[in-house]
Amino acid sequence: MQLQGSFSQAEYAGKKKQTRRDRFLAEMEQVVPWARLVERLRPLYPKGERGRPPVGLERMLRIHFLQQWYGLADEAMEDALYDSQALRGFAGIDLTVTAVPEATTILNFRHWLESHELSQALFAEVSAMLEERGLLMRQGTIVDATIIAAPSSTKNKQKARDPEMHQTRKGNQWHFGMKAHIGVDVASGVVHTVVGTAANEADINQMAAVLHGAEEDVFADAGYTGADKRPEHEDRDVCWNIAIKRSIIKALPKGLRDLAEPVERALAQVRAWVEHPFHIVKNLFRHKKLRYRGLAKNTAQLHTLFALANLVIVKKTLLVQSRA
Repeated sequence: MQLQGSFSQAEYAGKKKQTRRDRFLAEMEQVVPWARLVERLRPLYPKGERGRPPVGLERMLRIHFLQQWYGLADEAMEDALYDSQALRGFAGIDLTVTAVPEATTILNFRHWLESHELSQALFAEVSAMLEERGLLMRQGTIVDATIIAAPSSTKNKQKARDPEMHQTRKGNQWHFGMKAHIGVDVASGVVHTVVGTAANEADINQMAAVLHGAEEDVFADAGYTGADKRPEHEDRDVCWNIAIKRSIIKALPKGLRDLAEPVERALAQVRAWVEHPFHIVKNLFRHKKLRYRGLAKNTAQLHTLFALANLVIVKKTLLVQSRA
C-alpha cells in the first residue's frame, strides 16, 4: 500500500529512535502475504454499488490485524489510530487526505468476516503459504488445549453469563470460559488446526478434530491417556507418544524409573513446542480474556490470532526468504 507521505509522516520517519512497535510492524509488513489474503477476500467484499463507497479492503484488513495484535476493542482501535502515527502509517492513513474509519465500520468489517467464515479462510491461506515454502511439514502433530477466560459478570441486558461458556476445574481452581484446542506441526511449531469449545469439554474428545490425518507421530500430555484405544482412532496408523502420568512413574521400581524418566523428559521437550503459540496469543497479543459472546465469534477470532501467531513463529525464516 503506497501513499505519498505528508509532512508529519516525514517528520516521524526521520526520528532517531525506532521503537519496538515500529520494528514489529515493519516485520509484519514484510511477512504477511497481503496480496494473497486480499485476493481471497475480494470476491465477497461489498462493491459499493449503492450508498457510501466502502473503505478499501486492504486498509480494513490491516486495521483488523492491528486490532488483534494489540488486543483493542473497536472504539479503542479508532482512538489508537488517531493517537499513533505508527499505526496510521501501517494502515496507510494520512489524516490530511482521509479520515480514520469509525468504530462502527471496524465492527461491521469483523461481522462481515464472521458471517462468511473468512477468518477460517485467512487461517487456511496462511497455512497454505507456509506449506508451499516448506515451513509446514505435517509429518507429526503435537496436540494441546488452553482455557481462555470469559467475563463472569451478569451486569448485562440478559442478566446472565454467556450460555455457551462453561466452567471447569483445573487443579484446585475453577475457570469459566472456553477452550482452544490446537494441533501443532512438530517440525516447525506452526499451528495447523484450531477448534474452539466450551471449557468443560475434555481435551481427549477433540483430539480427532485437531489431527489432520497425514501425521506419522502424535505427541500429547497425560490428559490424552487412552486416546489410542478410542474408536475414532482405530484406523489411524501413527506412533502415539502420550506422556505417562507422574504417579505411575513414581510407582515404578527404581531401575525402571531411571529408564523411564529420561524418555519422558525427552518427550516433554518435544511437547513444549505447543506452548509457544499459546504464549504468543495470550501474552504477546494480550488475548487472555474473551471479548465477544458465543463460541462462533470467539472461535473465528482464534483462527485469526493463530494465523498471525504462525507468522510470528516463522518470521525470521520468512524475512530471510524475502531478502533472497
